Order: sequence, then structure tokens, then C-alpha cells
Amino acid sequence: MKSSSYSGFYKLSPRERLDIVGEFANLSEDEKDLVFKQSGLDIDTANNMIENVIGTFALPMGVAINFKVNGVDKLIPMAVEEPSVVAAASNAAKMARDSGGFFTSSTDPVMIGQIQLIGVENPKYTRNIILENKEKIMEICNEQDPVLVEFGGGIVDLDVRVIDTIVGEMVIIHLKVNTLDAMGANAVNTMAEAVSPFIEEITGGKVQLRILSNLAIYRLARARVKLSKESLGGEEVVDKIIETYAFAKADPFRAATNNKGIMNGIIPVVAATGNDTRAIESGAHAYASITGQYTSLTVWEKDINGDLVGSIELPMAVGLVGGATKVHPVAKIAVKILDIKTANELGEIIAAVGLAQNLAAIKALATEGIQRGHMGLHARTLATVAGASGDLLEKIVKQMVEEKNVRLEYAKELYEKYK
Repeated sequence: MKSSSYSGFYKLSPRERLDIVGEFANLSEDEKDLVFKQSGLDIDTANNMIENVIGTFALPMGVAINFKVNGVDKLIPMAVEEPSVVAAASNAAKMARDSGGFFTSSTDPVMIGQIQLIGVENPKYTRNIILENKEKIMEICNEQDPVLVEFGGGIVDLDVRVIDTIVGEMVIIHLKVNTLDAMGANAVNTMAEAVSPFIEEITGGKVQLRILSNLAIYRLARARVKLSKESLGGEEVVDKIIETYAFAKADPFRAATNNKGIMNGIIPVVAATGNDTRAIESGAHAYASITGQYTSLTVWEKDINGDLVGSIELPMAVGLVGGATKVHPVAKIAVKILDIKTANELGEIIAAVGLAQNLAAIKALATEGIQRGHMGLHARTLATVAGASGDLLEKIVKQMVEEKNVRLEYAKELYEKYK
């Protein structure tokens, strides 16, 4: 049975780590070479992905280890520039292993397409007209993507809302579309465009915007975890963690940084798999505000035994078909490392990583403080910027951390002294 738990993984060279990942995920030598050599993205492929291409931009890609999700060991590819993120996720996953790891679930991958209808005299009366024509509207929408419908997707329902704005009342139609393993923007936008003339015909109004919403409240991913009080250092630590969470729950200033830490785990996996980081980021923060106050995306509680239990729920509009996921060669390899078959699986794993990242941060804040764990990794970055490498880098990092003097100027001073 494959295990994602390794001793001394961080001490290995990048190539040695890649060989372990290659064995775990059954990567070919060509696939390993693509990962190892820069971004694996050739200029011709890049030129067909976006406009005005002049080159490519590489980020470090690491793997978080120790993860067990729904009883299955996983290595998590993460593309990120910030030190301590991969290490923190791996550490939290290690803490969670004794209690079985992370357990996840998700809703169907239903996205919302919004149609903005203006210029109607009786908005609430118009709402009824639209609802009476629901079957015809759904028929027109599903005609736009027969392949999606054939595989079980397509529009599944619609809502009609009347909202008050600074220019008067508007009628907003929500098309609810099951996009299966696609993120779904193209399918949803096409349906919204196609059905708009019919909506104008039956209402006498004018359709303005026709576009997908990134607040995907029907496409949610959830994860939960339980940690014994003994594994955390006692019930006092559990209480401190819950007090730290309570601050984030009540105060948007704290919640903003708390949720940024959650996204520290989520966005690197989204990026590594070629998905839309901006869509996930905006959807998550909008969902954190959906009650009218911005709050924590995670919840931490103490159970009857005094153990810590945590959960997360957020929109997760990721896909495995279409977009960069199917074009970028390293994104395809990242999906292979995850060993997943559906977009829902991917979303659930990403939610688990977000919960793990929050666990690592909130435990550090509640006990030793966030800076202590971050210091060594930050010192490594500064020593690298100063020009150090190899044994000299390790020597400079050790001295900076021991003296608690982690500054770029000091790293440069030590480099000049020892080089």
C-alpha cells in the first residue's frame, strides 16, 4: 500500500524527491523531466494559451506529504512562491494522520449563470412570467450543449430574483447548470447568451449582462478533521486554538488574514492543476461574507472528549477538462500525482489542504507564534538572495536563526564574511 508519509523528505535533493513522487504516482521518465526542467511549458503552447506572449514564468512546485484523504494517502502538488506553505501543510497532515486524516464531501458541480433583465414595469409580475416558461428556457439552454446533457449535465433548475439597485429594480435570472468535470464558464455563458432573446420576447424587457457568477453556492466542497487533545499538547492548547478561531469568527480584520492563510494552501493546488485561481479566490471571500459579515471560512470546536474538531466549506469551481488543465503539460502531471478522476475529487482534496493550512497556522498562533516556524524558511530565502548556496547557505541560515537576526542586510554581511 502506498504511503504519503516520509521521514526526512525535506533533507533530500529535489531530484531525489521527484524520484519518490514518480514512484508514488507512476510517472514516466519523460513526465519527471517535464516537472524538473523549468516549467515544462514550451513557448508555442504558451503562445496559444494567452495573448501577447513574450515568454513563460516559473514558480517552485513542491509536494505536501503525509496527507490521508478519505482513507487514501495523497501527495499534494503545490505551486507557490511563499516559504513555509508546503511545510505547514505537510506538518498539519502529519498531525491529522493518527485520527484518520481528512474526510471530505461535496455537492454536485452546479454553476450559476446570471441574466440581468431591465426595463420592465412590473418586476414581480415579470418574475412569474419567467417561471411559467421555465421548461422552455431549460430546453433552449440544453440545446446549446448536447454533449454535456448526454453525459448527465446541463441546466437543472432556475431561480428568479427581484433586486433593488441605485437605478431601480432589476429582474435577475439564475440558470443552475451542472457542468460535470468542467469549471463550466464557457458552457454557462453560452446558455445565458442563447436564451436571452426568448426572455426578452416573453417579458418585453431588455437583457443586459449574461455571465457566470463565481459565487458558486451550489458547488461546495467540504472537509473535516479531528485531533486528539494529547496530540496537540493537552486540552489547554485546544482551548487556545478555539479562542484564536473565535477572534477570526467575530472580527473581519482577523478573518481576512485567517482566510488568507487558508488560501495559502488552496491556491497553490489550484495553480498546480491549471485551474483558475482568481475564480476560487473571489468565490471563497464572497462566501465568507454571505451572511452580511466577513468571517472565517473554517470552524474549530471542542468535542465532548475535549478533542479538537475542525471543518471547512467553500465554493470550489475547479475542473479537469478544458482550460490550462488539459493544455499545460505540468498541470496534467499534477493531476496524475493526485490520482483523481473527477472535478469533485479535486475540489474535496483542495478543501482538505485549506483546512490543513489553517490548522497549522492557528496552532502556531495559539502556542509558539507564527514567526518562529517561519523564521528558518525566511532565512533560507534571504540567504539565497544574498548569493549563498550549498553548505555556505546552510551555515548562514543556521547563524541567522540562532541569533534571531533574520534580515537581508545581515545575510549579505555573513555571505561576504564566509564566502
